[in-house]
Amino acid sequence: MKIIHTDNAPKAVGPYSQAVETESMIFCSGQVGLDPQTGTLVGGVEDQTRQAMKNLTEVLKASGTNLEKVVKTTIFLTDIADYKTVNEIYGSYFPDHKPARSTVQVAGLPLGAKVEIEMIAMK
Repeated sequence: MKIIHTDNAPKAVGPYSQAVETESMIFCSGQVGLDPQTGTLVGGVEDQTRQAMKNLTEVLKASGTNLEKVVKTTIFLTDIADYKTVNEIYGSYFPDHKPARSTVQVAGLPLGAKVEIEMIAMK
């Protein structure tokens, strides 16, 4: 097992790693829309979704893989009414390859985020 870390994504805000690598898989912790340079949450749900996807892309890159190797994602929303907006932005990152996915509404997310996304990818 190997712990993955990159300065191109936000530092963990708790006792967890950005990702963990096993022999064949990368398990990415959930990312919210934090700007890794400032450590602050970016604008609304659209900007937060883009930033979360950018952060995850950087974590995957640091582990030697990419979005094309993602097999499963989970999206957490504080308001399910944002589903369509988040879905359109998320979908733009997977134009051909469509990973399995779950989307759930939650009561709250760290730092007041509106969206959090986690991924599992192959090496």
